[in-house]
Amino acid sequence: MKKIMRTDIGKWVNLKSCPLNSIDFVDKCRQKLSDTGVLLLPQFLLPEALNQTIKEAQERAHLAYFTKKTHNVYLSELDTSLPETHVFNRQVKSSKGCITTDQIQSESGLHVIYNNSIFKKFIAQVVQENAIYPYEDSLSGINIHYAREGEELGWHFDNSSFAITLLLQAPKEGGVFQYISDLRNTNSEEINFEGIEAVLNNKAPVKTLHMEEGTLVLFRGLNSLHRVTPTIGNRTRILVVLAYNNKAGVSLSETARMTFFGRLS
Repeated sequence: MKKIMRTDIGKWVNLKSCPLNSIDFVDKCRQKLSDTGVLLLPQFLLPEALNQTIKEAQERAHLAYFTKKTHNVYLSELDTSLPETHVFNRQVKSSKGCITTDQIQSESGLHVIYNNSIFKKFIAQVVQENAIYPYEDSLSGINIHYAREGEELGWHFDNSSFAITLLLQAPKEGGVFQYISDLRNTNSEEINFEGIEAVLNNKAPVKTLHMEEGTLVLFRGLNSLHRVTPTIGNRTRILVVLAYNNKAGVSLSETARMTFFGRLS
């Protein structure tokens, strides 16, 4: 396979199926995300670009920092005033590996896409922000996540208003993204412990997000509980996370960097 060495976003992104500069396309994407809380853009990467990006991710997999931990669905400290069995303190499991922005090849299309003004403007318009900005630190903007057999992402709410992911490689089985829309309301402080407990007890219906390799996903997970089921088989699930802020000059906290990356820089 001939290696792509170009910085034009059109050499990486399928601008025919995803015309990022089209007002009509932006409007449709914004409306879809607003109505459902999730937007899927299949075939976002061109086939050659997808193949190269998978190859790059596989070559750097040995650098991944793997973590295995338990946490509550809020990704917060426990509330010692509540019983251990209370839904706020219920523990779920998460395990995965991660490489950081500075570990991704400098010529990678992921850097091209992440820093491209057209892409950033598109995302900002769809999520209805005036502008979005890359993380200031050298670790947090682009992460590649690896979920080997048995590894998973437990039920949780996001701390940010939106998340951007790009599926590079799907596992043979498992690795399914499941979610329940609007299970809480952070604006009105509606906690909905009963609804969350039903999910954790497998007594509530959940939605499944089916995505092909090369699909870009925008997801509003602040109020929607979600997880990724364990990978089944020896084909690693590889997912890219593209993270931005609505303010310039922001770094991920040192605590979060140590937790997720095992280092500060």
